[in-house]
Amino acid sequence: MNFATNHSDYFLMIEDDVKCVPGFVTQIAATVSAWEKKPWVTLEFSQLGFIGKLFHTKDLPCFVHFLLLFYQEMPCYYLLTHFHELMQQTPIQFFPSLFQHMGNYSSFEGKFNSLKDREFEEDDFGSPSNPAASIYTSLKVANASVLMNAYSLDKNFFYTKSAEAGSHLTVVLDTPAKVFRVQVLTGSDLKEENQLKEGHIELGYDSTNRINDCDDYILLGLLVNGVLNKQVLSNESGKKVKCVRLLVTGTPPSGIIVRHINLWVK
Repeated sequence: MNFATNHSDYFLMIEDDVKCVPGFVTQIAATVSAWEKKPWVTLEFSQLGFIGKLFHTKDLPCFVHFLLLFYQEMPCYYLLTHFHELMQQTPIQFFPSLFQHMGNYSSFEGKFNSLKDREFEEDDFGSPSNPAASIYTSLKVANASVLMNAYSLDKNFFYTKSAEAGSHLTVVLDTPAKVFRVQVLTGSDLKEENQLKEGHIELGYDSTNRINDCDDYILLGLLVNGVLNKQVLSNESGKKVKCVRLLVTGTPPSGIIVRHINLWVK
């Protein structure tokens, strides 16, 4: 671990017998961005052992020294718990897990370990639920286009003739919910036209009871070729999402089609 101290800002510990969620790097990067100004020792993206533990590299020399002192007393992943106590910091876990243990062998000679992470979710998420919500936008609504079509579960879509950087389309849930997946599809379903190629999706939380907005947004991810399809990681505090905002970050050369904003909630 010590070798990484001068090579990066963060160090992710994983093992060689794990299954990873597709796009786990971007999901972790978005989480780190959201926690940039908050104190933490480790961010944990798996419940099992040493898998999926993210460190600040500046903390590695201290942690490695701690391991070298006590590794003969107990396994390293047990020592991590004591390291948190030493640093007076509660571990911060995110769900669902991004890694699943696939092996059967323990690091102890002659032992087997077939533990599975119960918080790891396979790719079958079922159909989106899109709970009741209102939609607000600063985009210019084209004639005969219906704004709510962007959030409908049928084949209708929303179209705007033009957009500028800073424009938004925001879904505000009637009741805040635990959103665990978000899918945003822009552009024609048949041709790569009218996509929003410069934009991102933010999740909003509200502590001041605003009617048509939220007072705290965090980045979920960037649109890639007009599409975002991501799991939402949440920590044990279980904050509920009230807003999902599509933000235009660069002026597109033509109009935009928003085919679907799909949400999966628990």
